[in-house]
Amino acid sequence: MRQFELAESVVGQLAQWLKLGVEAVGALIIGVGVCMALGQLLPMLLCRRPANFTAVRLSLARYLALALEFQLGADILSTAIAPSWEQIGQLGAIAVIRTVLNFFLAREMREEQVSVAEETVAAKAAGPPLGPE
Repeated sequence: MRQFELAESVVGQLAQWLKLGVEAVGALIIGVGVCMALGQLLPMLLCRRPANFTAVRLSLARYLALALEFQLGADILSTAIAPSWEQIGQLGAIAVIRTVLNFFLAREMREEQVSVAEETVAAKAAGPPLGPE
C-alpha cells in the first residue's frame, strides 16, 4: 500500500509540474503575441500613417487563441489530479469560460479575415489609383 501512495504522490507532482509548464507556455505565447502586435502598431503610429487595426487585431487574436488552447490543456491536467469535487467544479467552470472565449475569438477572427479579403478584392477591382494628368 505504501508503494501505491508513493507512486500516486509522484504522479501527482509530475502532473503539477507539467501543468505549470503548459501554463507557462501559454503565458509566453501571450507575451510574444503582444510584442508582435506592438511591433506592427508602433511603426504605424510613429510614421503617422493610417493604422490598420484589423491586421494588428488579427495577429494578436491568433496568439490569444493559441494561448487559450494551452491554458485549457493545463486546466485538463488539473482535473486529473484534483482531490475534491469543489476543485473539479471550479476547473470545469474555468474550462467552460476559456472554451467560450476561444469560440468567440475564433469567430471574430473568421469575420475579420472575410472582411479583409473583401476589401482586398474591392481594391483590386477598382484598379490602380489615377495620378495627376
